[in-house]
Amino acid sequence: MKCPKCSYNQSKVVDSRHADDVNAIRRRRECEQCGTRFTTFERIELQPLIVVKKDGTRQAFNRDKIVHGLVRACEKRPVPYESLEQITDAVENALREKGETEISSVDIGEIVMDHLMHLDQVSYVRFASVYKEFKDVDQLLRTMTDILNDKNKK
Repeated sequence: MKCPKCSYNQSKVVDSRHADDVNAIRRRRECEQCGTRFTTFERIELQPLIVVKKDGTRQAFNRDKIVHGLVRACEKRPVPYESLEQITDAVENALREKGETEISSVDIGEIVMDHLMHLDQVSYVRFASVYKEFKDVDQLLRTMTDILNDKNKK
């Protein structure tokens, strides 16, 4: 690792610990030439995911879009932000476990809705109404009826 002060290529690791991100290690290093201490992060390099949208266009996977959609769906609901982060992590992990580089936006939406259904049903209906593009009240009522039927089965 190159020293940020003198550009010398040799440094020793003074301390290592896990970073906030589960897939990262924070290392404190010391330059063997000038003694400057600096921090580096080591992360697992993940294969990029490409999202295939409904119209056929492709774009890089952006987890912030999932978080933003969840925040909007859970607005004014008793859902902690941490739960939304956990859902987003679970969605990303599920997508990566598929082992595919291209994933459809439909699959992403279905996974998000499955997690949201178990977290908060009102937020689920809000998310589903945007995701499924309900055209009328009948579609909304069918979705809500399905929720009630599932709830009564349990």
